[in-house]
Amino acid sequence: MKKILLIAFIGLICQAGLQAKQKPTVFTIGDSTVKNGQGNGAGGLWGWGDPFQQYFDTSKVVVKNHALGGTSSRTFQTKSLWNEVLKELKKGDFVLMQFGHNDGSAINDDSRARGTIKGVGEETEEIDNILTKQHEIVHSYGWYLRKMVRETKAKGATPIIVTPIPRNDWENGKVKRTPNSYPAWAMEVAHQEKVMFIDLNKSLSEKLDQLGESKVTGTYFYRHDHTHTSAVGAKMAASLVIEGIRTNSKCKLNRYLLVNPKINFPVKKRVFVIGDSTVANGNDTIVGWGKELPAWFDTSRVMIVNKARGGRSSRTFHSEGLWNEILPQLQKGDFVLMQFGHNDGARPDAEKFRGSLHRTGDETQEITKPDGTKETVHTYGWYMKKYIQETQAKGAVPVVLSMIPRNIWKDGKVERASEMYGKWARKVAEQNEVFFIDLNELVAKKYEELGVEKVKVFFPGDHTHTNQAGAKLNAETVVQEIKELKNFELKAYLKD
Repeated sequence: MKKILLIAFIGLICQAGLQAKQKPTVFTIGDSTVKNGQGNGAGGLWGWGDPFQQYFDTSKVVVKNHALGGTSSRTFQTKSLWNEVLKELKKGDFVLMQFGHNDGSAINDDSRARGTIKGVGEETEEIDNILTKQHEIVHSYGWYLRKMVRETKAKGATPIIVTPIPRNDWENGKVKRTPNSYPAWAMEVAHQEKVMFIDLNKSLSEKLDQLGESKVTGTYFYRHDHTHTSAVGAKMAASLVIEGIRTNSKCKLNRYLLVNPKINFPVKKRVFVIGDSTVANGNDTIVGWGKELPAWFDTSRVMIVNKARGGRSSRTFHSEGLWNEILPQLQKGDFVLMQFGHNDGARPDAEKFRGSLHRTGDETQEITKPDGTKETVHTYGWYMKKYIQETQAKGAVPVVLSMIPRNIWKDGKVERASEMYGKWARKVAEQNEVFFIDLNELVAKKYEELGVEKVKVFFPGDHTHTNQAGAKLNAETVVQEIKELKNFELKAYLKD
């Protein structure tokens, strides 16, 4: 018996020693404004708890975001989410808690049943929960916060109350405040329990006020959602939470903050764009649609890399080594948008040596250049197939686009490439089962809706190259089609 007790005692000592060496953990809990969805930025929306961890020295502290969208101070507990945190919680840990956005919902309904009684009192409401089919006693917002604060303290951990971020609602040039509501009640609980609080609602509202509604909407919040922040908005909110920690000399979390943090948020997907001058960045007068494409994307989450080069064909983009410069950079999850055709139509042995053979087969033609070197020229489809397959081998996603139409009209209609490069581009995409955007047809229809005179403005120098206005129309057409493609992940990275 003594031996067993001794072993148990030694085990307890070892366990205590192990706990003493464990790094403290910082838990963030709350709703979707702290962690949106899976925390991967779907739809461009993020919670401040995602970039928050990058401000800390993770060699000294662990940061865990346990927030869940749709929860209130009540349902975070009734769904046992709080119990999961409580099981892990140990002495020296920290819990930052922000609730309120969902507490104003219905107390009892068949959809969410997540509301709490307003205020911080001890009132209760006894219900038979329509959603869960359980009998339940519902308390006030303040009661649920107090419960989590006290249980955090009981574990020897430090609770920090954060007031809920403001919504992107404006009145008289200012973000709408909500006096006598959840931010005030959160601070009241903090005063009652003598714990630290960060008034994120106030500090973020003041920042947004300084920027103004026109700058905030579309950048920090998107037009279709006034509650959830973009990556830029989430980063701003996180920085204000950190500022609240830094300015409180008594907060022990200060010791774990990085002096000069580099916030790389979020990890960016990359979209490589390849093609000719109708896609390339160009200059002041000639602008390709690839230059205008970033305007439609959340560039905090995705990087548009325009590698298109004027004068190139599907053949010369390969033979000149331009594709081989891109290929080593490609990573799993990247995208490659490819549009060729404008310069492929010349004879293979013509002066610029950029023409490819027609169609999509495996035919070849050997040519001899003036310097005596020989080149085996393939079909347009062969080169496109090569780009597609080498992109896929890297785990990236290829997208084939037919070339934009030229400003050539006949009988009131724009001349299509539907019997040549438009047709061949589609065929290659279908043969390789990859995404296809018929840019030639889609843009031609838009030109016809506008009419000859309005379209003429897009082509100031010749019938092939657009100015910025024309490039914008073409880029917008690409984006509209991206939205329509089924099971195409890239659409999740569009701005709004």
